[in-house]
Amino acid sequence: MVDRGLERAYCGSKWSKREQEGANQGASWELWPVAGFVGRYEHSLDTKGRVILPAKFRASFERGGYLTEHREGCLALWTPGEFERQMGAMQERAAAGRTDRNRARLWAANSHEVEVDRQGRMAIPARLRDFAQLEGDVLVNGAIDRVELWSPAVWERSVQPEEQWFLQDEDD
Repeated sequence: MVDRGLERAYCGSKWSKREQEGANQGASWELWPVAGFVGRYEHSLDTKGRVILPAKFRASFERGGYLTEHREGCLALWTPGEFERQMGAMQERAAAGRTDRNRARLWAANSHEVEVDRQGRMAIPARLRDFAQLEGDVLVNGAIDRVELWSPAVWERSVQPEEQWFLQDEDD
């Protein structure tokens, strides 16, 4: 899909800018995959507190990743590059005052570097499992720039009610 007015090409999961080409070169769009996490997967914790990361997501975490507490009681799994961007944003906010500094401290203190083994399993530290109320079943959801891990009960209570938004008429 091409948006001629803004000179962007849709590459599967994100719009990417393209250089303006001469009119006589035709429609030679260069498309490449762009990281974006989508989809919902149901997995279970094993006896060692590990969860299987869907095969579709694993390539992005070949060098490991970072697991953090996130809003509404889920965990966020970040690629190393996205985690670095999040840290930069957190540092900028921390300069605003004590509350933001304390939030940055808590976020950093409760962040864990994780690895995905050859079978696609990732250990979740006990502290983070407790935070996210993960026991048994785990929803592993793509959330565009991160992967989120949810307790099905917390998802049902916190997020699922918003599904009604998709059923509403735009004119409402």
